[in-house]
Amino acid sequence: MRTALRLLIALPFFLVQCTSPKQSAFAPKEVYHSKGLILEQVSPNAFVHTSFKQTNDFGYVPCNGLVVRNGAEVIVFDTPTNDTCAEELIRWVQDSLHCRINAVIPTHFHDDCLGGLRAFHARHIPSYAHQRTIELARADGAEVPQNGFTEPLVLNVGAERITATFYGEGHTKDNVVGYFPSEHVLFGGCLIKELEASKGYLGDANVAGWSTTVEAVKKAYPHVNVVIPGHGKYGDSKLLDYTIGLFRPVP
Repeated sequence: MRTALRLLIALPFFLVQCTSPKQSAFAPKEVYHSKGLILEQVSPNAFVHTSFKQTNDFGYVPCNGLVVRNGAEVIVFDTPTNDTCAEELIRWVQDSLHCRINAVIPTHFHDDCLGGLRAFHARHIPSYAHQRTIELARADGAEVPQNGFTEPLVLNVGAERITATFYGEGHTKDNVVGYFPSEHVLFGGCLIKELEASKGYLGDANVAGWSTTVEAVKKAYPHVNVVIPGHGKYGDSKLLDYTIGLFRPVP
């Protein structure tokens, strides 16, 4: 009886000792900072790049993009806002990550997405964009992405892959989102707002369809861990909910 009692008392301790502890959450950290470019690591192989743009209506605006890595390869979503900062980002990838850039993907046609595209082309780095983005960039007199797509784009990065997909109009008629499945990182670009953000620039927007588009994005990525907006602070799926609510039509 005493032996059985001792086993019962010891059992919880045994179970605690033999159960594998949960991995601690990744602690984001800044890995590069200059006057014009900031890089923050938000998961083991995903880095938010932030450059800046002076605007008439919103002041000095931080503009986000994403670098994803696997092995010795990376893919970049959105360029920095100008060629100088784009060159700086390319050098950082080469010198600090020791990686080759497989592709750059502007997520819509505004210059906060492709303002530094010429620098990538000068380094013979291929660019991919939705066909609508190519048409709008050409009409706008901007540097034009080289390779177009209409169906979801899938590209390899090392042994992993990324996707870029158009779910509908919102911030612009061409806005796509990028996804890094292996770490559940979503680059929403300017389709997605940071928490407590205003509606922002609406000159090329489909305001009536914006919520429906983001609802489709949320349904497509139920396991997302990190959500990166085009401007401001990244977060989780709450950014999707906030954006849906911000643009939901009032009955």
